[in-house]
Amino acid sequence: MTTHTAASATGPSRELSLHASPADRRYRVGVIGAGRVGAVLAAALREAGHRVVAASGSSAASRMRLETLLPDLIPQPPAVVARAAELLLLTVPDDALGALVEDLTAGGALRPGQVVLHTSGRHGTGVLAPAAEVGALTVALHPAMTFTGTDLDLERLSGCVLGLTAGPRGRAVGERLAADIGAQVVHVPEEHRSRYHAALAHGANHLGTLVVQAMDLLRATGTPEPAAVLRPLLQAALDNSLAYGDAALTGPVVRGDAHTVAAHLAALADAEPGSRAAYRAMAAATAERAELDGRLSPERADAVRELLAGDPAPAP
Repeated sequence: MTTHTAASATGPSRELSLHASPADRRYRVGVIGAGRVGAVLAAALREAGHRVVAASGSSAASRMRLETLLPDLIPQPPAVVARAAELLLLTVPDDALGALVEDLTAGGALRPGQVVLHTSGRHGTGVLAPAAEVGALTVALHPAMTFTGTDLDLERLSGCVLGLTAGPRGRAVGERLAADIGAQVVHVPEEHRSRYHAALAHGANHLGTLVVQAMDLLRATGTPEPAAVLRPLLQAALDNSLAYGDAALTGPVVRGDAHTVAAHLAALADAEPGSRAAYRAMAAATAERAELDGRLSPERADAVRELLAGDPAPAP
């Protein structure tokens, strides 16, 4: 990874043209919240030619990320970072974002012409309203990927999709920044931001939970390497689902094999409660989709749902 010397937190940026549009500029970048996303995104922008001049992060993990990915920077208070930045990245947890923006605005740390960008999946630009009121250009740009907080993520950003919510000028800036790091954008309307984020969390976070539960169940059968058993199956299932949607659904629920479902429920009777609940919920959802798709008759779907709603039955 190329090393760049950080600029002074208050000095002018030589690369910036005073006549450049916001979408064409090379920014002096500040990042508040040097977590897994913030430190990596700032490092990626630095690699693209922007100047990362200031960062904040109070935890030991944040300081380590800065030492690894942005070694020229010393952690600064959020207000200092905001005043130093032309492009301010707010990469704090969702629930902390609104209060942070209000505090920075009330303290005079934000200004007209500054780009204030957050990476929250849940929020659009509404949470940045105080910044917009003082003349800042506001952008919501959420990377649809998981982060390790290491330089491994820099390559993964290339080809990543970013959920972008902004006005016309903000969209131009978001699209340019995405292109700078080799990413793509999908435009998400403000009113659909929470649904967009729910889709990603449901698909990625809950998939992780299901996979871990499946590995635990395999370990209970004496399988020494659950990941090796599941990997080819799960990779094929994921690829098929992404390519073919509901047509890729397989298994006993889709076939209406109620006796097999009953056997599963009986086998899970003494399993960890979360696994049983997840099996019931996902099997019911699968039955509904298979019925709507016409692959499962209403009678068989009702039989499966009746099993899932009751107590675990003994294996037939």
